[in-house]
Formats: sequence, structure tokens, C-alpha cells
Amino acid sequence: MLALTIIVRYVFLDRDGVLNRKMPEGVYVGEWAQFAWLPGAVEAVVRMKCAGLTVIVVSNQRGIALGRVTTIQLESVHEKMQDHLARNGARLDAIYYCPHDYRECHCRKPDTGLFEQAFLSFPQANAGNSVVIGDSLSDIQAGRRLGMKTIFIQGEPDRQKEGADAAAALADAVAGSLLHAVEAHLGLTAHSGRATEVEQS
Repeated sequence: MLALTIIVRYVFLDRDGVLNRKMPEGVYVGEWAQFAWLPGAVEAVVRMKCAGLTVIVVSNQRGIALGRVTTIQLESVHEKMQDHLARNGARLDAIYYCPHDYRECHCRKPDTGLFEQAFLSFPQANAGNSVVIGDSLSDIQAGRRLGMKTIFIQGEPDRQKEGADAAAALADAVAGSLLHAVEAHLGLTAHSGRATEVEQS
């Protein structure tokens, strides 16, 4: 369990495939009706916030560069994410996203620019007190570049990107879902914080 090797204070989450169901390849969430929370994801965020952790999303959003999603649409989805979490007593502390295409920037994972933005806003966050949880090789590679502990989410087999096996081998831990990661590797079981009734929609 990661809690035995580091004291986790900051959790960096990928979005698609970790919090919400990943769309088919080449399709991007551009409106709230397309957004579907993965089972247990809201409860996982609630447990982390109840434990006093800072929870930050770092997400590649290439659909903007491709013209398939606008910044306004994306930020509207994020606002509704936050509204839904708020109704369950939780909130993401920050959301950082990369709107660029491949090789256009320093922020697209596996580059580390999104994390560096977060470190400026959360100066107490560092590799020694942070963990990255993601469902793609680029998430794990970004975390490793920064010396952070990493948890790979296996997720739904039909939505996995190429490199899943390599990501699982590279990560410090593997979990089936965000809730599983929070329970098995952060030690946040239903009995470690308040009992919650999660609103699912």
C-alpha cells in the first residue's frame, strides 16, 4: 500500500478513464450528456477530500486542438463536474488541461507542464507527498519523470489505449478503478472517514 511508503497529501488524477467513462477513440466529451461517471469515482473523490487530501485533475484534451470541442464546452463540463461533486460534499481543488496536439507544447502528458503549473499554485506539493493516478502510459510516464509515485487504472478493456501493459509494468501499483486505488493503495476505506451516500447523476 502506498500509504506505507509515502505520506500522500496531493493526488493528481487523469480525467477520462479515471473519473468518467472514456469515449471511443477520436471522440471527445463536449457536453454534459456525454459525461458518465465511472462506478465509485465520486465516492473515491469524497473519501479523499474527507481525508484532507488535495485532489487535482491533469488532463490531455486534444479535442480542442482538433476543433471537436471548444474551450467553453470543456469548461462547462468541468463546472458541472464540480457541481455534482459539491452535491456529494466534495470538490476538485484544481483542474489543469492541455488543449494542444502532439508535439505542440510542454504541457501534454507525458511532458510535465500541467504538473508544473499545479506546483506553482500548490507550492507544498512535491514528489515526496504526491501520487499520480491515471489509465494511460503517458500518465505514468509523466509521474515517473517527476519522481512521483504512480497508480495505473486498468479500466475497461475495450477502452484501453495502446501501452496499457507497459503502463502497468512501469507503475508503482495497479488498480481496477479509482475507488479500488483509493481503498487498496491510499488506505481510504469506508470505515476510515465518514459514511457517504453518493448521488450518481
